[in-house]
Amino acid sequence: MNKKDEVRQIPISMLKPFPNHPFYVRDDEMMNQLVESIRQVGILVPVIARPTEDGFYELISGHRRTHACRLLGYEAVPTIIREVEITEATIMMVDSNFQREVILPSEKAKAYKMKLDAIKCQGARTDLTSDRSGRKSGVTSRELIAENSPDSSTQIHRYIRLNELIPELLTYVDEGKLALTPAAEISYLTEKEQEVLKLTIDSEQASPSRSQAMRMKKLSEARLLTDDMILNIMCEQKKADSWTLALPMNRLAHYFPSNYTPQKMQEIIFGLLDRWLAVQLKKQSGKR
Repeated sequence: MNKKDEVRQIPISMLKPFPNHPFYVRDDEMMNQLVESIRQVGILVPVIARPTEDGFYELISGHRRTHACRLLGYEAVPTIIREVEITEATIMMVDSNFQREVILPSEKAKAYKMKLDAIKCQGARTDLTSDRSGRKSGVTSRELIAENSPDSSTQIHRYIRLNELIPELLTYVDEGKLALTPAAEISYLTEKEQEVLKLTIDSEQASPSRSQAMRMKKLSEARLLTDDMILNIMCEQKKADSWTLALPMNRLAHYFPSNYTPQKMQEIIFGLLDRWLAVQLKKQSGKR
């Protein structure tokens, strides 16, 4: 707590949730434990709120504690009042809530998007020769977020992409039925394509792999992804899981320098296959 911070008892009726608060406040076992903890020892850490123009206070940190106090019948909670703009308050809200033990992918998706938008609104520059801490240019907004987040810049990008999923598929990510990486690729599909994919996931009781999701994304971008193609790609998973393709090393060695490792060979082979697929998609597109 900052030395200048003053803790005041603010009536619960005067505290409002943060606008579009991305983190759920659930009446679950963890909430029951929090209620019992506050009943026994009170609130050890005050909530944080900012004054609004209508005379109320907007919660920045402490939504769960406030809800627990409401369940206990408390009339007021100890509150630190912060005079901050909405963009700074958004960043504070996201950072403070990432201390929670359990955070759903959908919550991270919305929270990271809100923080990214807030940073952009603050005028975050990524084209300068260096930032305030002396780092060189090329630092993106996502990289700035990653510095104070549990996830890497790449993971943050994937979480933000989840906001483009239809609600049903986003729920599948929360439930663990759909992995984060393929879900991020699927987010590039149109709404109609996602709806068809959702129905296919249900009917086939299968979840797309990263490679399948990438194939659907490429076909969608080329406007070649049909309902039948989605079904065919999803049905391939059961076959693909049952066998492994083995290539004879004595034949592969003919195409690579002697110092190339199997991993290096694999990278080149998949790179060539990606080019081949791009050519095939271009040919199919030209026939339409």
